[in-house]
Amino acid sequence: MAAPAANPGRYRVPGKPLNLTSVFLDRHVEAGHGDRPALFIDRPDSAPRTVSYGELQGLSDRFGHLLRGAGVEMEHRVLIILEDGWEWAASFFGALKIGATTAFVNPEVSDAELAFYLEDSRARAVVTHGRVADRLPEGHRAALVIVDTPDFEAQLEAQPEGLEAAPTLEDDFAIWLFTSGSTGAPKAAVHRGRDFVFNTERYAKDVLQMAEGDITLSVPKLFFGYATGSNLLFPLYFGGSAVLFPDRPSPERLTELIERYRVTVLINVPTMLSRMSTHLADASSPPDLSSLRLVTSAGEALPPELYRRWKDATGVEILDGIGSAEMFHVFISARLGQVVPGSLGTLVPGYEARIVGPDGGEVPAGALGTLHIGGGSSAAFYWNRQDKSREVLQGYWVITSDLFRQDDQGYFWYAGRADDTLKVAGRWLQPQEVEACLTEHAAVAEAGVAAFEHEGLTKPMAFVVPAPGAHLGALEKDLAAHVAEKLAGFKAPRFVEVVADLPRGDRGKLDRPGLTARARDAARARGLT
Repeated sequence: MAAPAANPGRYRVPGKPLNLTSVFLDRHVEAGHGDRPALFIDRPDSAPRTVSYGELQGLSDRFGHLLRGAGVEMEHRVLIILEDGWEWAASFFGALKIGATTAFVNPEVSDAELAFYLEDSRARAVVTHGRVADRLPEGHRAALVIVDTPDFEAQLEAQPEGLEAAPTLEDDFAIWLFTSGSTGAPKAAVHRGRDFVFNTERYAKDVLQMAEGDITLSVPKLFFGYATGSNLLFPLYFGGSAVLFPDRPSPERLTELIERYRVTVLINVPTMLSRMSTHLADASSPPDLSSLRLVTSAGEALPPELYRRWKDATGVEILDGIGSAEMFHVFISARLGQVVPGSLGTLVPGYEARIVGPDGGEVPAGALGTLHIGGGSSAAFYWNRQDKSREVLQGYWVITSDLFRQDDQGYFWYAGRADDTLKVAGRWLQPQEVEACLTEHAAVAEAGVAAFEHEGLTKPMAFVVPAPGAHLGALEKDLAAHVAEKLAGFKAPRFVEVVADLPRGDRGKLDRPGLTARARDAARARGLT
């Protein structure tokens, strides 16, 4: 008796066809735009390289064949552990084109973290550099694709031309975005293909107003979802271009790249905005930043004083926003011509928000509460974290730990994370509020606030990076008086430590556990514990 047909036609698999490589890359080539520049690769050790849409499609197709030859099939995980370059983009699009799921890791993480990501993802293949491959744990079963071996490009060139996109659907799992791990081990937020198109249409199109003439440049690297969207998916969706460079960003390097490629959208974070503002103020010959039409900021709070410093130096608006791995990208953002310094702006079209009090009900305008966010890009679940998935990813709503208030004009004001809040003298203190106040002082470039325990009481301590040329003689007393005058006496830091830098994670965010450890050490050195 003959075996039944795999699908006799009575039932149809639900969902619309959607392959992300087809949407973000291939359709431009099919429309006759294969000669347009997709990527500008700028490496310190070699000549700049321009990769067209057609060339990137060819490289991605060959990468797809290479991964298939390594045993990767639909729904297998491919872990990308690369510095920014064409190899990152080609492996990403090649994996998605064959229906695999991608996840990304910073190549600079520790050996223990590498082992965690490999074990947690159960990746079928890892695309990486030789120096990273040498650090992977012995006995792992992932196939390795090492992009800096002498014969790699010849190996890639030997793959067949052309590749048919796998018949993936909009609800298929396409990309994992790992959380930063600031409150424990990183969690993989598992996203469907449709999530990335949704946010691109709402944030990149409606808020950033991106178009085919845009050229993007990012301070964060592509392993961070903020950059995956802003400096790869977004520009390519609209037919624009992205500048990729592998080395560490610096104000000098960034201004060099902006001038060289006439960058229009700079993807940034507050720490680098502060450094760039200082660099511009001190430059004897100011760089030409006239090509910039906007700058974005995310990852941590943007102090109003920093916004004003940047705007005064460049005339370019910063669109501050907040996003998360759980929502893929930015869901609240400032708008061009409508920036209110200190505010994160308003909801990105297509998203909804509730600010909820301790009783679970929505709070009135102006009151502080916890943000619940909903929209068409929320993750399906955390991989292998059922309890956390149920706690945070509640159907349409993502339950954050972020404290917000919304004014009667619809603007959102960030007040830090609920788990970062300190109770001082019986009253609640948000470190971000004090940090923003400290950076308004002319002597302070950056600030971080943590606490230590002394005789059963919580004592706040400020760590400040001084502005160039700042007079540090009476800084502790001056800053305490400054905060007491601007905010309230109990919010003034009792102790101030002047430091060269603040501890930060691999995404550039302030490392609050690391800052708390510094506060304990500093208190011990002062004989306070």
